[in-house]
Amino acid sequence: MSTPATTFTQVTLFTDTDGRARFRESALPLPDGTPTSMLSALMPSGGFQLRHSPVGFRSSFHCTTTPQWVFILGGQMEIGLQGGTSRVFMAGQHFYSADTVPEGASFDAAIHGHWSRQVGDEPLVTLFVRTGTRTRDDE
Repeated sequence: MSTPATTFTQVTLFTDTDGRARFRESALPLPDGTPTSMLSALMPSGGFQLRHSPVGFRSSFHCTTTPQWVFILGGQMEIGLQGGTSRVFMAGQHFYSADTVPEGASFDAAIHGHWSRQVGDEPLVTLFVRTGTRTRDDE
């Protein structure tokens, strides 16, 4: 039997101090449950939405208005950042989207945010779960 995981890797899309969106990974503890079913602390949520994006979908640069978990249920989603880097998320993967416009700033598509697009020949199906309160990763 394998050793139970004691952390969950949280991939976060966030706004850095220069106003640009970046990715980082951090460990969320799984302190509860049993060795065969480790659980995080219960987190508040502010509702959820499902989205279906057809083949060919692509957004323009934008920021997240309310921090939220994004779970890829079907298809593939690419997130592109300023400067040309991107990351593809496949069905079963997730990220926490918290790249909001910096306080006191106005959105500038040449600096802020990210774009998203459907990748491949399957429609993109996502689940957005809004957080109920801000977490340490919303900074």
